[in-house]
Amino acid sequence: MIHWRKGIAAAIRSTRPGYTETEVDLDRPLPGTDVRSIRAIAYTDAVGHPRVGDAVIVNVSALAKRLGTGGFGLIVALPEALPADPSPGPGHLVKDRYSPLQTMVLGVDDQESEHHATLAEADDLEGMPVIVADLHSALPAAIAGIRAVDESLSVAYVLSDGAALPAAFSRAVAGLKEAGWLTGSISTGQSWGADLEAVTIHTGLLAARHVMGADIAVVAQGPGNLGTGTKYGYSGLVTGEHLNAAALLGGRPVGLLRMSNADARGRHFGISHHSLTPLTEVARPGMTVPVPDFSTLSAAERSEMDPDPSIVDDTVAEQLQALAMHSLVDVDLTGLWEALQDSPVGLSTMGRKLPADAASFLAAAAAGRCAAEL
Repeated sequence: MIHWRKGIAAAIRSTRPGYTETEVDLDRPLPGTDVRSIRAIAYTDAVGHPRVGDAVIVNVSALAKRLGTGGFGLIVALPEALPADPSPGPGHLVKDRYSPLQTMVLGVDDQESEHHATLAEADDLEGMPVIVADLHSALPAAIAGIRAVDESLSVAYVLSDGAALPAAFSRAVAGLKEAGWLTGSISTGQSWGADLEAVTIHTGLLAARHVMGADIAVVAQGPGNLGTGTKYGYSGLVTGEHLNAAALLGGRPVGLLRMSNADARGRHFGISHHSLTPLTEVARPGMTVPVPDFSTLSAAERSEMDPDPSIVDDTVAEQLQALAMHSLVDVDLTGLWEALQDSPVGLSTMGRKLPADAASFLAAAAAGRCAAEL
């Protein structure tokens, strides 16, 4: 199941809170290659801070399998420089349970948490809009749309456990927090390492409202979406359940449409089936579903996009018929292209930047605008 290698940390490539990327020289090459130098990630809260010259043990399975995304080695241990034991303190919420790297954290809903009493009583989001997205790449674009309406709105990110489990893997979250675009983050389920930890999406949302004081929450998996080309075999299917959770708790669920005007795969062109399936087969009827109106883009804006996002209009018009069970809201895109260009973090989805798949980011920004106007 796992391809293991020993190695030596040869250089530190980059670092941010909870995350260090290194260059590692392996003791033997990757399977079937002569490659002995790789990029490897250390989650420093779990394994400590690697230094040049440190011995490392690395999981290289993603590289051995030639994965495009996730193509990193993962440092599992610094056997000669193990970190000190954590300081004594509260918290017995176990995440990544029964894996070799299971970690124990203080959950916001943990009995030992100062917020336990609040969450023991809380059962209502008080009408807080909850944007639910399939892809992590939608997060900065959705917040750009929110800020185009009101920069003072407080936004919390609720990380599900469908993709990357360590919150520190997201460059976007780190950059959005540093820029003041994001109030904080909450890791739920088996994910870990955010500003707050929660057991479920439900308590994560309640913590966003009643602990962080957020005006809007965005729920999305971390980087590393998993899909198999089958109807139900993809990690984003749970977005339907996340919309249901927001509705159950008295929030205002907003289904962000995953769209593309550049994806060559038919199942993702226009509105992706990764949105259509959970919205039609999992989510309860009556969700708010913002639909970007590409006709409201200016000629100057269109000239910066290649291809023009309006090429999906006919496809989308047909796809929307399947979503009649929900409240479809046409969203004027005036000003959103500029808002997206002002993002403090890079915008990229499936390797495509903003101009190359404008529909994707405009749909996310439209959801942000719609939520902010609720």
